[in-house]
Amino acid sequence: MTPKANAHIEAMSAFALANFGGYDQATLAQNESAFPPSPQAIEAGRDAVARSHLYPDPDWTLLKDAIALIYRVERGLILCGAGSMDLIACTIAAFAGPGDEVLGTAYAYNFIASAAARVGATYVKAPERDFTVSIDAILATLTPATRIVFVCNPGNPTGTLIRNAELLRLRAALPGNVLLVIDQAYGEFDDQDPEPVFALAGRGDTIVLRSLSKAYGLAGARVGWGLFSPRIAAELRKMQNSNQVSTVSLAMALAAVEDQAYMRATVARTAEIRDRFVRDLRAAGYAVPESRTNFVLVRFPDAAAVETADKTLRGAGIVVRGLNGYGLTDCLRVTIGPQEIMGRTLQILTSMRGRRCW
Repeated sequence: MTPKANAHIEAMSAFALANFGGYDQATLAQNESAFPPSPQAIEAGRDAVARSHLYPDPDWTLLKDAIALIYRVERGLILCGAGSMDLIACTIAAFAGPGDEVLGTAYAYNFIASAAARVGATYVKAPERDFTVSIDAILATLTPATRIVFVCNPGNPTGTLIRNAELLRLRAALPGNVLLVIDQAYGEFDDQDPEPVFALAGRGDTIVLRSLSKAYGLAGARVGWGLFSPRIAAELRKMQNSNQVSTVSLAMALAAVEDQAYMRATVARTAEIRDRFVRDLRAAGYAVPESRTNFVLVRFPDAAAVETADKTLRGAGIVVRGLNGYGLTDCLRVTIGPQEIMGRTLQILTSMRGRRCW
């Protein structure tokens, strides 16, 4: 007889990343930055390699100091992790389990469902409207079993945004024993003042998450951070592995956060390429929701058209993201890459539309 995993683990599927096809292809499938990280971050990483024989700072002291100063948040509320995925998984493990419900939205980041399945919690989806989070739909889906509500804003894979006032309205309407988690992995692409949402973390019933993978270009370094009340933070620290952010990653993260001018320039350049791409796709006849991220959602007539477009792009060495796992069988998600790659992508999609390939 061979060892068996727990029944709820055997029943779940592993979290699936994008099929990026290989490192010899232009990958517009994983929402990576179109541009490398700050030169200061690269240099800091090189210098930190020589300290790799030492364990990293388990309390992320210098990084927390920089985040508190630059984002104007209370230092004592900050926790860091190996990407925001680490913080999501630890939050669900600490506050949900069998018999509990974790409530997300129809097109919320799929890792939330995977993290809920790991602990035997039930993942429930509230409908979205026009690919956009609906606070009224979330409140209508709430049950006595709901323990955590997740809202991704801006959303992934839709790219759409709701206003801060809606998030405040949601928190005010939720019961006090329901933990609200606001995932702002793309927050640097949102032009709203983050202070009202950051302030929610001080209440003791809300978490706000951020990532350094997108605007800062540190997807490979795996660093995320968030705002947690002391009581919530104490429970999460029990779930985190010690020293989970490496010495090199911490050094790169600190230098990247301190180079705000480079980050803002990256966001502006990315948004400029994105907006041009969206404008031209719409002119070619595609439906594209407004995006406040580093990617766009492109709608096609049907699933067959998506398959044709995906195969054609891959044949040209360009990999985008299919969204069958989100139930968006008529959509592809396209990460914003360098202008040259986006131009090639646009040319292929425009040509297909003009030739009536579907």
